[in-house]
Amino acid sequence: MIHGQSKTSERIVANISLLKWLACAFASIFFASAVFAQSPSTGSSTPASVTVQTNEAKDSLSAPPVLGSEPNPANAASLFAPVKPGNTPKIYAKGAPSGPAEMDLRQLWTELKLNNPQLSSLRESYLSAKATVPQIAAPANPQVGLVWSGMPVNSPFALGGANTPTPQYQNGISSNNAISIAQPFQFPGKKSLASDIANTNAEALLAQSESTYLQLGAQLSTLYYTALASQKQLQVLKESVMRLEMIKNVAKARYSNNAAAYVEYLNAQVSQSSAQADQFNVERQLQVALNNINTLVGRHSREKLVLRGDVRRAMNSVPTLIELEDYAETSHPSLKSSALQLEAARKGVDLAKKAYLPDFQVIGSSYTPRGPFSANNGAMFYQLELDLIIPLYFFTKEKYGVEQAQRNQAAAEAGNISNRQQIVLAVNSAYATYEQSKNQTQFLKERQVPQADAAYKVGLTQYSNNGQGFNDLLTAQTQLRNLEVQLALAESNLLQAQAVLLVTSGKEPF
Repeated sequence: MIHGQSKTSERIVANISLLKWLACAFASIFFASAVFAQSPSTGSSTPASVTVQTNEAKDSLSAPPVLGSEPNPANAASLFAPVKPGNTPKIYAKGAPSGPAEMDLRQLWTELKLNNPQLSSLRESYLSAKATVPQIAAPANPQVGLVWSGMPVNSPFALGGANTPTPQYQNGISSNNAISIAQPFQFPGKKSLASDIANTNAEALLAQSESTYLQLGAQLSTLYYTALASQKQLQVLKESVMRLEMIKNVAKARYSNNAAAYVEYLNAQVSQSSAQADQFNVERQLQVALNNINTLVGRHSREKLVLRGDVRRAMNSVPTLIELEDYAETSHPSLKSSALQLEAARKGVDLAKKAYLPDFQVIGSSYTPRGPFSANNGAMFYQLELDLIIPLYFFTKEKYGVEQAQRNQAAAEAGNISNRQQIVLAVNSAYATYEQSKNQTQFLKERQVPQADAAYKVGLTQYSNNGQGFNDLLTAQTQLRNLEVQLALAESNLLQAQAVLLVTSGKEPF
């Protein structure tokens, strides 16, 4: 009898202790969730960790915060403006890791502008093309000639009796020497048109460089949001480990009270180990994303990088499809490049037609009857010559030159139309992807995740109150974890789709 009373009292004490422990556990879970939602996790010591700093609801991706007193970076065109030697960016690669750098998406784009080797190469190519314009516009180089026709008397070069002195010409008849200067001139308008074509081609290369900058920026934005999604997955897995720790402790307490089988405790422990193993894979993915970001912005791949931003933060508004199409057709760098190439092709036709016009050459000469190394022995006289260089041989070269230029113009026109169609089609496809990502994110966030969270809480409450359904509880927990991971990926895909949509239309994603 005493033994039975003692057993009953132990169960009552155990149940009271279990209820107190559950209350503390629920409080800790809700507190941890609030902490995860309001502040970044700073306790991780893994090398691939990323600190995510959230912002207020009024902040949007269109106006991200800027560190310190740095000015807002200019648009893409400022990168490829004419650069003087004093402010020409240098191509470099850091040889050793430095201290950690904290950057948001806007600052990463700025680093991409300044330090990406591919963009630096394109900038130098543009400056090289611009340097050819004044060379083409410059006048042709003059030609200077020296003529010595006075051969020594009876020398082998006199060719027999040539230059033999006579009573009339005591010094020989071919002792005149001359200095001439020849200056060729093209028909007026040819050089200016050729230099204008070279300048237009250089500006087309500039527009191509801007388009490449936007493409690299889209790749950078994708890596940025992928890294933030990996960080969010790490947070979800940590919360899952905590929930499984709670389930494991409940199963252990129930087993000690002979209310559950030991296998339930073991199953909870296995599920917890599986969640911890998933963290290693996500950490590796995160480290790879950070290495790629460092390489893309011109840093050493092992540089320490801390990303600022929140994967849950989205734009307040995205322009409509019509607005994006109109902007792309008027401002996309790729269309600017094709339009400039078409303009250069049309000017090339005009230049080819000018080949029918003659060119000129002016020659000025001075003559004196003396040797080049002897004293002046006669009067000096001058001569001015004007040469006309005319197209000959029935205008064959000129005719086919015009045909070639016209074919180039037709090809440029077709390429411009094709490029415009491809840009508009890309904007439509990117907008469809954005809408799909937006709907999927809203569905997960508003319906599936809350439902899975409610199912998990109900299952935990029932199981904690000595009810059955351990397998249902584990299933609910696993489903909640999977949906939270899917939500993190969906939010990342949504922000990536937003960035790609704006870049496809020719905008920077902020």
